[in-house]
Amino acid sequence: MRFDRQSGVFLHQTSLPSPHGIGDLGAGARAFIDFLDSADQSLWQFCPLGPTESVHGHSPYQASSAFAGNPLLIDLHGLAERGYLPESALEPPEDVSPHEIRYESVSEFKCSRLRSAHEQFAESASADDRESFEAFVARESGWLDDYALFAALKTEFDQALWTEWPEEIRTRDTDAMERYRENLSDEIHYHAFVQWVFDEQWADLSAYAAERGVQLVGDLPIYVALDSADVWADPEVFRLDESHKPTEIAGVPPSTGDGQTWGNPVYDWDRLRENDYDWWIDRFQRLFDQVDIARIDHFKGFDEFWAIPADADSAGAGRWQEGPGAEFFERVGDELGELPFLVEDLGFMDKSMVSLRDRFEFPGMRVPQYTDWCEEGHMYQPMHYPEQSVGYTSTHDTDTFAGYYQKLSDRQRECLHYNIGTDGEEIHWDIIESVWNSSAVIAMTTVQDLLGLDSETRFNVPGTAEGNWRWRVTEGALDADIARELRLITDRTIR
Repeated sequence: MRFDRQSGVFLHQTSLPSPHGIGDLGAGARAFIDFLDSADQSLWQFCPLGPTESVHGHSPYQASSAFAGNPLLIDLHGLAERGYLPESALEPPEDVSPHEIRYESVSEFKCSRLRSAHEQFAESASADDRESFEAFVARESGWLDDYALFAALKTEFDQALWTEWPEEIRTRDTDAMERYRENLSDEIHYHAFVQWVFDEQWADLSAYAAERGVQLVGDLPIYVALDSADVWADPEVFRLDESHKPTEIAGVPPSTGDGQTWGNPVYDWDRLRENDYDWWIDRFQRLFDQVDIARIDHFKGFDEFWAIPADADSAGAGRWQEGPGAEFFERVGDELGELPFLVEDLGFMDKSMVSLRDRFEFPGMRVPQYTDWCEEGHMYQPMHYPEQSVGYTSTHDTDTFAGYYQKLSDRQRECLHYNIGTDGEEIHWDIIESVWNSSAVIAMTTVQDLLGLDSETRFNVPGTAEGNWRWRVTEGALDADIARELRLITDRTIR
């Protein structure tokens, strides 16, 4: 798919201002869309929207479902407006912070309100709301039935990994499934209600963005978490043994380091091919019900993937195996039409992956923090970005640009100054303008870079388990002056 020359801002919804300790789909999200509109930005990019878990540090890339929405993003004010919560329930938790998410207290606070709202819904929902809920349950039953049961079973078994559940339910014995559905019917109904609320609020927010010319850019991790409804509900999609435990897991091979073992089960692409990739078609359909454009994380895995024996001691024990390749995207295109994909192609820029990317004209990523500023013609210098690419100032996985700049050697800093014509006094605006002025069809920055913030506000450090996904922007930080400066840069660079 060919994109228009345009630009936007990355900010995950959890980082929005809100009174309840974590960003949500309410007033803060609408205010951010208004900011984008006033700054002449047409794209809002964010991380995956799935339910996050404390065991994974609430990483949105280790969600418990590739289809469900994160309950922590639900706007409680919206529930109060519909009569499902009293105003007294909206009083913020005592230790709320405008600067960071304190997940333990936020989770307890929001989940208790969601359960209260569910009780009120069960007692007094209007006929229209009941009809809407039932329609949602029927429409989304392909994933919702299993997800709601999975979430109820997680509660039943004290949040244990599903691979540790009793064998009869771990392997989805028919009689056991029926028994648990009956015994946990109230809990199942609660989780279906939460997903209905998320869906309603997301649809309202999407319409608000569309009215202001802002397209939503979602994120698709190629792999799903092992401890997810997806693996439990569709074991035939993955390489699992007879006990439904992984035989091979995903990762990347050693290069300069030891490689990485991610722990996600790899796909059984042969089985998926036999079924015309129907599971993936359903996944994409759900995603594009929510967003306009999707970034595919670890695009290399569709060309070839690193599969590591589940009992191996290191990532080095894995081997490259053939992915589904062009046939897969042709099937997706036949079913869904144009493919509005951006792809993460960093790290494995080999001939076969580049060929697959370019065959479908998917823009890849260019990030200036990966450049050698003193090497003439380096591919990550903004002046060398190709048209069919997305130029970023930084990403959710990198340092902020100001933080990166502070750590540069004197020589690299001097070369950067020469390359983009700056003295470094306002390095965040200079790198934004440099990326915006590049040939890249899409230019993206982060809120941290708009504000010129340092490494203390970094969103995620890959390979670490603590302290990530917590940063929040304070209310009013994105003011009219910042919108005006970004709008002027956007106008000058014809985006």
